[in-house]
Amino acid sequence: MNLREVWRVAVFGSIAWLAVAASAQVDVKAIIEHSVEANKADWEAAPNYDNYETEKEDGGPMKTFQVVMVEGSPCKKLIAINGTRLSSEQQKEEDQKFEHAVNQRQHESAEQRSQRIAKYEADRSRDHEMMSQLTEAFNFELKGVRRMGRYQVYVLKATPRADYRPPNTQARVLTGMEGMLWVDTKTYQWVKVEAEVIRPVRIAGFIATVEPGTRFELENTPVGDGIWQPKHFSMSAHAKVLFMFSHKNDENDRFFGYSRTSYIEAAKAISSTPRSR
Repeated sequence: MNLREVWRVAVFGSIAWLAVAASAQVDVKAIIEHSVEANKADWEAAPNYDNYETEKEDGGPMKTFQVVMVEGSPCKKLIAINGTRLSSEQQKEEDQKFEHAVNQRQHESAEQRSQRIAKYEADRSRDHEMMSQLTEAFNFELKGVRRMGRYQVYVLKATPRADYRPPNTQARVLTGMEGMLWVDTKTYQWVKVEAEVIRPVRIAGFIATVEPGTRFELENTPVGDGIWQPKHFSMSAHAKVLFMFSHKNDENDRFFGYSRTSYIEAAKAISSTPRSR
């Protein structure tokens, strides 16, 4: 080994040692607490944004929708299948469906509106609680600080807490999972989350069992004003019902084109719809 190689090893060795030392001084609990606050702000802001999304479930076609907040809850309009825009005739039909849905909401009774929005908020709360439970269900260990795309992130390993008591059936699956969490060092936003079932978990009154191999992945992206929203979500679920019948469900969704556009403006902007990503 020549002098230059010795110098290179010494320099990079020192940098690596300093990175490890810096990581060791990071307060993991504080990271998690800050990330919970950031997630709460994102969740509260979500109804203020329209977006586009692609959905693909159980081997079916990939569908792209324009998703617009209309009178307190989202309303979807199909705009493409497998990345191909609908024909003018098909799009006209979808536009009519959308206009009909808007008209219905504008003329519904106070009770109907309350029930519709309540269902939307209940679904939102359930999903948010599930994500929030991630910080309650696991112990986190800092594995390092590194680059992920354009972000500097804390890399955290998540392992199940023995004393965790799930508040509902949905959260019970977390008791058999482990995962990884990548948190932006500047904003404490979750850049990416991965979790996988490592041992069978019985749910629904022991009628069903979630099997190892069940996993989900979530990626988030900034949409403006310090708010982040989902960019990609995928889930592969394996379960046995009544201990005999196997069930598998695969989902792969992508979200893009976030804006604060009102549904009236969005309906006019269909001709300039961005292509699915």
